[in-house]
Amino acid sequence: MAKTLGVVVGGLVLICGAQVATAHHSFAAEYDATKKVKLEGVIKQVAWTNPHMRVYIDVTDASGKVTTWNMELTSPNSVQRQGWTRSSLVPGDRVVFEGYGGKTVDTRGALARIAKVESPDKPLFIQGGPEANALVEQQQQQQ
Repeated sequence: MAKTLGVVVGGLVLICGAQVATAHHSFAAEYDATKKVKLEGVIKQVAWTNPHMRVYIDVTDASGKVTTWNMELTSPNSVQRQGWTRSSLVPGDRVVFEGYGGKTVDTRGALARIAKVESPDKPLFIQGGPEANALVEQQQQQQ
């Protein structure tokens, strides 16, 4: 009886683990590498959530209309390894950011780079994506 119970529990663990593993998405599934954006805005919210952090940025166009961009990052752990703390980027900070628009919603994107407006040469974050290596090399050359 105990052996059967162990096999059943082990099988359930494998099935549940497989579902979680397949739930993760690739860059190309969510974002469009041809929809590059480089905008300036104001931080509305920084969500330190797993599996991906999100930064919400209010961007005002020439007519005064405000659009909130929902930009995805890596995990909070990865971002902290790049030197971020919870006070590195807070609501109200003016930023310049680069990223890739979403396939279905243009303003839901993958964040590639973000810096405060007063120090645009010092990015707070450099993300993966099609040009990650070039962005990392550019940052290293600026240091």
